[in-house]
Amino acid sequence: MQIEQLPRLVKLSTEKGLIYAVAQADCYRDLTNRGLITEQNIHTHLEQNTLTQILDAQATQEMDFYDNQVSFSALLCAPEKIFCIGVNYTNRNEEYQDGQETPKNPSVFMRTADSFTGHKQNLIRPPESEQFDYEGEIVIIIGKGGRRIPQAEANKHIAGLTLGNDGTLRDWVRYAKFNVTQGKNFEKSGAIGPALIPSRHFDRFDRLALTTTINGEIRQNDTTEKLLFPFAKLIHYLSIFTRLKPGDIIFTGTPTGAGARFNPPKYLTAGDVIEIASPQIGQLENRVADEKVAG
Repeated sequence: MQIEQLPRLVKLSTEKGLIYAVAQADCYRDLTNRGLITEQNIHTHLEQNTLTQILDAQATQEMDFYDNQVSFSALLCAPEKIFCIGVNYTNRNEEYQDGQETPKNPSVFMRTADSFTGHKQNLIRPPESEQFDYEGEIVIIIGKGGRRIPQAEANKHIAGLTLGNDGTLRDWVRYAKFNVTQGKNFEKSGAIGPALIPSRHFDRFDRLALTTTINGEIRQNDTTEKLLFPFAKLIHYLSIFTRLKPGDIIFTGTPTGAGARFNPPKYLTAGDVIEIASPQIGQLENRVADEKVAG
Protein backbone atom coordinates (compact mmCIF):
# COMPACT_ATOMS: atom_id res chain seq x y z
CA MET A 1 0.00 0.00 0.00
CA GLN A 2 1.22 3.50 -0.84
CA ILE A 3 2.17 5.58 2.19
CA GLU A 4 -0.50 8.17 1.30
CA GLN A 5 -3.19 5.52 1.69
CA LEU A 6 -2.15 4.46 5.20
CA PRO A 7 -4.10 5.93 8.13
CA ARG A 8 -1.50 8.10 9.87
CA LEU A 9 -1.46 10.63 12.67
CA VAL A 10 -0.77 14.31 11.95
CA LYS A 11 -0.87 17.50 13.99
CA LEU A 12 -2.54 20.42 12.22
CA SER A 13 -3.35 24.07 12.64
CA THR A 14 -6.96 24.64 11.53
CA GLU A 15 -9.84 27.05 11.93
CA LYS A 16 -10.77 24.93 14.97
CA GLY A 17 -7.34 25.40 16.49
CA LEU A 18 -4.46 22.97 16.89
CA ILE A 19 -5.67 19.40 16.44
CA TYR A 20 -4.57 15.81 16.01
CA ALA A 21 -6.08 14.24 12.91
CA VAL A 22 -6.00 11.06 10.90
CA ALA A 23 -4.64 11.63 7.40
CA GLN A 24 -5.95 9.63 4.46
CA ALA A 25 -4.51 10.76 1.12
CA ASP A 26 -4.90 14.58 1.19
CA CYS A 27 -7.88 14.59 3.57
CA TYR A 28 -7.98 14.87 7.35
CA ARG A 29 -10.48 13.88 10.02
CA ASP A 30 -10.42 15.84 13.28
CA LEU A 31 -9.72 13.54 16.23
CA THR A 32 -9.22 16.20 18.90
CA ASN A 33 -12.61 17.93 18.79
CA ARG A 34 -14.23 14.48 18.80
CA GLY A 35 -12.37 13.75 22.03
CA LEU A 36 -10.51 10.80 20.53
CA ILE A 37 -6.89 12.02 20.46
CA THR A 38 -6.09 15.05 22.60
CA GLU A 39 -3.05 16.44 24.37
CA GLN A 40 -4.56 15.07 27.57
CA ASN A 41 -4.93 11.45 26.42
CA ILE A 42 -2.41 10.87 23.64
CA HIS A 43 0.24 9.43 25.95
CA THR A 44 -2.29 6.89 27.20
CA HIS A 45 -3.07 5.82 23.65
CA LEU A 46 0.63 5.57 22.82
CA GLU A 47 1.30 3.47 25.92
CA GLN A 48 -1.69 1.17 25.50
CA ASN A 49 -1.21 0.76 21.75
CA THR A 50 -4.76 1.95 21.00
CA LEU A 51 -3.68 4.71 18.62
CA THR A 52 -3.70 2.37 15.61
CA GLN A 53 -7.24 1.20 16.30
CA ILE A 54 -8.51 4.78 16.37
CA LEU A 55 -6.68 5.73 13.18
CA ASP A 56 -7.96 2.68 11.30
CA ALA A 57 -11.55 3.21 12.41
CA GLN A 58 -11.65 6.96 11.81
CA ALA A 59 -9.95 6.85 8.38
CA THR A 60 -13.10 5.28 6.92
CA GLN A 61 -15.35 8.11 8.16
CA GLU A 62 -16.20 11.45 6.56
CA MET A 63 -13.25 13.84 6.43
CA ASP A 64 -13.26 17.36 7.84
CA PHE A 65 -10.40 19.14 6.07
CA TYR A 66 -8.42 19.17 2.84
CA ASP A 67 -4.82 20.22 2.24
CA ASN A 68 -5.70 23.82 1.37
CA GLN A 69 -7.54 24.26 4.69
CA VAL A 70 -4.76 23.25 7.08
CA SER A 71 -1.11 23.78 7.91
CA PHE A 72 1.16 21.28 9.62
CA SER A 73 2.46 21.69 13.15
CA ALA A 74 5.55 19.97 14.52
CA LEU A 75 4.60 16.36 15.23
CA LEU A 76 5.47 16.42 18.91
CA CYS A 77 3.26 14.51 21.35
CA ALA A 78 4.26 16.68 24.34
CA PRO A 79 7.50 14.72 24.78
CA GLU A 80 9.25 14.80 28.10
CA LYS A 81 12.53 13.94 26.38
CA ILE A 82 13.90 14.42 22.85
CA PHE A 83 17.06 12.39 22.32
CA CYS A 84 19.34 12.75 19.31
CA ILE A 85 21.96 10.18 18.33
CA GLY A 86 25.18 11.43 16.76
CA VAL A 87 27.37 9.66 14.18
CA ASN A 88 25.22 6.53 13.93
CA TYR A 89 25.76 5.46 10.31
CA THR A 90 28.91 3.48 9.52
CA ASN A 91 30.11 5.76 6.74
CA ARG A 92 29.22 8.83 8.83
CA ASN A 93 31.67 7.65 11.51
CA GLU A 94 34.33 7.15 8.81
CA GLU A 95 33.53 10.65 7.47
CA TYR A 96 35.13 12.21 10.55
CA GLN A 97 38.55 10.71 9.69
CA ASP A 98 39.71 11.23 13.27
CA GLY A 99 41.51 7.91 13.62
CA GLN A 100 39.29 6.79 16.47
CA GLU A 101 37.91 3.27 16.71
CA THR A 102 34.23 2.56 16.09
CA PRO A 103 32.40 3.66 19.26
CA LYS A 104 31.08 0.99 21.61
CA ASN A 105 28.08 3.08 22.72
CA PRO A 106 25.89 5.73 21.08
CA SER A 107 26.68 9.44 21.27
CA VAL A 108 23.68 11.24 22.74
CA PHE A 109 22.51 14.83 23.03
CA MET A 110 19.10 16.43 23.60
CA ARG A 111 16.92 19.06 21.96
CA THR A 112 14.01 21.20 23.10
CA ALA A 113 10.54 21.06 21.58
CA ASP A 114 10.60 24.66 20.36
CA SER A 115 13.69 24.00 18.24
CA PHE A 116 11.38 22.19 15.79
CA THR A 117 8.77 23.25 13.29
CA GLY A 118 6.35 21.26 11.14
CA HIS A 119 6.07 19.97 7.59
CA LYS A 120 6.01 22.73 4.94
CA GLN A 121 6.85 25.37 7.56
CA ASN A 122 9.94 27.54 7.33
CA LEU A 123 13.18 26.56 8.99
CA ILE A 124 14.58 29.71 10.54
CA ARG A 125 18.21 30.66 9.91
CA PRO A 126 19.38 32.99 12.72
CA PRO A 127 21.61 36.01 12.06
CA GLU A 128 24.25 34.69 14.50
CA SER A 129 25.52 32.07 12.03
CA GLU A 130 26.10 31.45 8.32
CA GLN A 131 26.73 27.74 8.93
CA PHE A 132 23.15 26.46 8.96
CA ASP A 133 23.17 22.76 8.07
CA TYR A 134 20.67 19.94 7.51
CA GLU A 135 20.60 16.40 8.89
CA GLY A 136 17.86 14.09 7.59
CA GLU A 137 16.83 11.39 10.07
CA ILE A 138 14.34 8.67 10.84
CA VAL A 139 12.65 9.36 14.16
CA ILE A 140 11.23 6.96 16.76
CA ILE A 141 8.22 7.88 18.88
CA ILE A 142 8.04 5.81 22.03
CA GLY A 143 4.82 4.05 22.98
CA LYS A 144 5.17 1.85 26.02
CA GLY A 145 7.83 3.23 28.35
CA GLY A 146 10.22 1.51 30.70
CA ARG A 147 13.64 1.22 32.33
CA ARG A 148 16.40 -1.22 31.32
CA ILE A 149 14.40 -2.49 28.37
CA PRO A 150 15.99 -5.67 26.91
CA GLN A 151 17.06 -5.38 23.29
CA ALA A 152 14.92 -8.40 22.42
CA GLU A 153 11.83 -6.50 23.63
CA ALA A 154 12.81 -2.98 22.58
CA ASN A 155 10.99 -2.77 19.25
CA LYS A 156 7.71 -3.46 21.04
CA HIS A 157 8.15 -0.07 22.73
CA ILE A 158 7.99 1.82 19.41
CA ALA A 159 4.61 3.48 18.80
CA GLY A 160 5.59 4.61 15.33
CA LEU A 161 8.07 6.39 13.11
CA THR A 162 8.29 9.79 11.50
CA LEU A 163 10.96 11.92 9.81
CA GLY A 164 13.13 14.69 11.17
CA ASN A 165 15.66 17.34 10.25
CA ASP A 166 18.20 17.78 13.04
CA GLY A 167 19.07 21.26 11.78
CA THR A 168 22.42 22.45 13.11
CA LEU A 169 24.37 25.70 13.42
CA ARG A 170 27.83 24.21 12.90
CA ASP A 171 29.93 26.97 14.43
CA TRP A 172 27.69 27.02 17.51
CA VAL A 173 28.27 23.33 18.24
CA ARG A 174 31.93 24.27 18.84
CA TYR A 175 31.34 27.17 21.25
CA ALA A 176 32.26 25.00 24.19
CA LYS A 177 34.69 22.13 24.63
CA PHE A 178 32.40 19.19 25.34
CA ASN A 179 28.83 19.91 24.18
CA VAL A 180 26.75 20.63 21.10
CA THR A 181 23.62 21.90 22.84
CA GLN A 182 23.74 25.50 21.62
CA GLY A 183 24.07 24.67 17.93
CA LYS A 184 21.22 22.16 18.08
CA ASN A 185 18.56 24.25 19.79
CA PHE A 186 18.03 27.49 17.91
CA GLU A 187 14.30 28.15 17.63
CA LYS A 188 12.69 26.39 14.62
CA SER A 189 16.06 25.28 13.28
CA GLY A 190 14.82 21.69 12.92
CA ALA A 191 11.66 19.97 11.73
CA ILE A 192 9.67 16.84 12.52
CA GLY A 193 6.80 15.18 10.64
CA PRO A 194 4.71 15.11 8.65
CA ALA A 195 3.04 12.05 10.19
CA LEU A 196 3.41 9.24 12.67
CA ILE A 197 3.25 5.90 10.87
CA PRO A 198 2.19 3.25 13.41
CA SER A 199 4.77 0.54 14.03
CA ARG A 200 2.46 -2.25 12.87
CA HIS A 201 3.02 -1.10 9.28
CA PHE A 202 6.72 -2.06 9.46
CA ASP A 203 7.81 -5.67 9.06
CA ARG A 204 11.27 -4.71 10.28
CA PHE A 205 13.23 -1.56 11.10
CA ASP A 206 16.61 -2.41 9.57
CA ARG A 207 15.78 -1.83 5.90
CA LEU A 208 14.32 1.66 5.89
CA ALA A 209 15.55 3.96 3.13
CA LEU A 210 16.35 7.63 3.78
CA THR A 211 17.26 10.47 1.43
CA THR A 212 17.82 14.19 1.87
CA THR A 213 17.44 16.45 -1.15
CA ILE A 214 18.43 20.13 -1.29
CA ASN A 215 16.87 22.10 -4.16
CA GLY A 216 16.48 18.87 -6.11
CA GLU A 217 20.04 17.61 -5.49
CA ILE A 218 20.34 14.38 -3.48
CA ARG A 219 22.84 14.93 -0.68
CA GLN A 220 22.10 12.00 1.66
CA ASN A 221 21.09 8.49 0.62
CA ASP A 222 21.33 5.47 2.93
CA THR A 223 19.37 2.78 4.76
CA THR A 224 19.04 1.72 8.37
CA GLU A 225 20.99 -1.43 7.54
CA LYS A 226 24.04 0.84 7.96
CA LEU A 227 23.26 1.95 11.51
CA LEU A 228 26.04 1.38 14.03
CA PHE A 229 23.38 1.13 16.74
CA PRO A 230 19.99 -0.15 15.51
CA PHE A 231 16.71 0.97 17.01
CA ALA A 232 16.59 -1.84 19.60
CA LYS A 233 20.08 -1.01 20.86
CA LEU A 234 19.24 2.70 21.15
CA ILE A 235 16.10 2.03 23.17
CA HIS A 236 17.91 -0.42 25.42
CA TYR A 237 20.86 1.92 25.97
CA LEU A 238 18.81 5.05 26.68
CA SER A 239 16.51 3.17 29.06
CA ILE A 240 19.47 2.13 31.20
CA PHE A 241 20.06 5.65 32.52
CA THR A 242 16.57 7.16 32.15
CA ARG A 243 12.99 5.98 32.14
CA LEU A 244 11.58 6.19 28.62
CA LYS A 245 7.99 7.45 28.60
CA PRO A 246 5.18 7.50 26.05
CA GLY A 247 5.74 10.31 23.58
CA ASP A 248 9.51 10.48 24.08
CA ILE A 249 11.36 10.96 20.80
CA ILE A 250 14.60 9.51 19.46
CA PHE A 251 16.32 10.99 16.40
CA THR A 252 18.29 7.96 15.20
CA GLY A 253 21.18 9.65 13.38
CA THR A 254 21.95 11.12 9.97
CA PRO A 255 23.80 9.56 7.01
CA THR A 256 26.89 10.98 5.36
CA GLY A 257 26.38 14.01 3.15
CA ALA A 258 25.56 16.89 5.49
CA GLY A 259 26.57 20.28 4.11
CA ALA A 260 29.57 20.69 6.42
CA ARG A 261 31.25 17.63 4.89
CA PHE A 262 31.60 19.09 1.37
CA ASN A 263 34.68 21.02 0.25
CA PRO A 264 33.78 23.83 0.29
CA PRO A 265 30.83 23.34 2.69
CA LYS A 266 27.31 23.63 1.29
CA TYR A 267 25.42 25.45 4.01
CA LEU A 268 21.76 26.41 3.77
CA THR A 269 20.64 29.87 2.72
CA ALA A 270 17.26 31.59 2.53
CA GLY A 271 15.00 30.03 -0.08
CA ASP A 272 16.63 26.59 -0.04
CA VAL A 273 14.15 23.69 -0.04
CA ILE A 274 14.97 20.58 1.99
CA GLU A 275 13.13 17.31 1.31
CA ILE A 276 13.73 14.39 3.66
CA ALA A 277 12.07 11.23 2.38
CA SER A 278 11.56 7.56 3.06
CA PRO A 279 9.21 5.46 0.92
CA GLN A 280 8.09 3.64 4.07
CA ILE A 281 7.44 6.82 6.11
CA GLY A 282 6.71 9.76 3.80
CA GLN A 283 8.32 13.10 2.96
CA LEU A 284 9.17 16.05 5.18
CA GLU A 285 9.59 19.32 3.29
CA ASN A 286 10.77 22.70 4.54
CA ARG A 287 12.06 25.97 3.12
CA VAL A 288 14.74 28.11 4.77
CA ALA A 289 13.92 31.68 5.79
CA ASP A 290 16.15 34.22 7.49
CA GLU A 291 15.02 35.27 10.95
CA LYS A 292 13.61 38.75 11.14
CA VAL A 293 15.22 40.54 14.04
CA ALA A 294 13.79 43.82 15.32
CA GLY A 295 16.03 46.82 14.85
